[in-house]
Amino acid sequence: MKKTVFSLALGTFGLGMAEFGIMGVLTELAHDTGITIPSAGNMISFYAFGVVIGAPIMALFSGRFSLKHILLFLVTLCVTGNALFTFSSSYPMLALARLISGFPHGAFFGVGAIILSKIAPPGKVTLAVAGMVSGMTVANLIGVPLGTWLGHTYSWRYTFFLIAAFDALVILSVLLWVPPLSDKSETRLAEQFHFLKKPEPWLIFAATMFGNAGVFAWFSFVKPFMLNVSGFSEGFMTAIMMLMGLGMVLGNIVSGRLSGRFSPLRIAATTDLLIVLSLLLLFAFGEHQGASLVMGFLCCAGLFALSAPLQILLLQNAKGGEMLGAAGGQMAFNLGSAIGAYFGGMMITLGFSWSYVTLPAALLSFAAMSSLLFYGHTKAKRAQTALA
Repeated sequence: MKKTVFSLALGTFGLGMAEFGIMGVLTELAHDTGITIPSAGNMISFYAFGVVIGAPIMALFSGRFSLKHILLFLVTLCVTGNALFTFSSSYPMLALARLISGFPHGAFFGVGAIILSKIAPPGKVTLAVAGMVSGMTVANLIGVPLGTWLGHTYSWRYTFFLIAAFDALVILSVLLWVPPLSDKSETRLAEQFHFLKKPEPWLIFAATMFGNAGVFAWFSFVKPFMLNVSGFSEGFMTAIMMLMGLGMVLGNIVSGRLSGRFSPLRIAATTDLLIVLSLLLLFAFGEHQGASLVMGFLCCAGLFALSAPLQILLLQNAKGGEMLGAAGGQMAFNLGSAIGAYFGGMMITLGFSWSYVTLPAALLSFAAMSSLLFYGHTKAKRAQTALA
């Protein structure tokens, strides 16, 4: 099982580099291909659209093939998308490559979770899934800063060539270490939709989408923000990306530790409030380097601190449709990436300075917190009705 978890963690490491690595090379990508930085930011949105499209399609066809074969197909798409992106120069080809790169993202997490649920001992499934997801956080701590350094020192194309080459090695690890398993349930997909009749899961989806959109409206443009607002030099960007990645790792750890003491709703709503305050302080004090690093660190910590409690809330409100709920959470998360990148870039397109990307970011995060508070109100009202 450890080798299987390691193989899946390698896969999520590659996905993390592909999804987040573009933030550190955004200016190089725009300069090299002759497009504006907001247009380059749209590559983040195209990746997210690929995730939204890919997750339900793979769910429909997952019962026809073995889980291992599906996993191999997904990682092959990762190699194809990132390799195509490496050698693309026109805007349409760049967009197509990012769509292909994002297509396997949500499905990979879903298929990986099913595999681990079948091979992990009782009581160890959550730990095994956490091991798989750890690849994503390590990617932000090590892989993304490495990609930023490559993009700054050589070319952004080296960054994505490295990702494609790494994913090729992931294919080998899947061949060697993932057992041949199948998921042949034919009725589950239809039965999973029943939980969507209630408002609670939709409010959690909204909180997931708006919460991610809020952070991404700023983080999508972290490099130009740090260069143009905070006044850092290009040479500091690798260290800054490592600091942001450390925030994501620590946010995930702290959130997990707090889950034994507080409800997931309280953790998620409080985290969204912290993100809103951090973004507003970034707007007010972003020109101060120390403040921008601290507030940016807190925003990135909040991004992954939200993951565990929102996942728990989805599972609590998707009885009989846990897998569809998990896929919906991934779709909402990545749709939020697209929305955030769009609204952040829109401020620049409208002629505002880079500091203003934090304002729509704060508004979106506030919408996430409001969705969670309304969810809590709805649950409380339903409980009172049941008692009456």
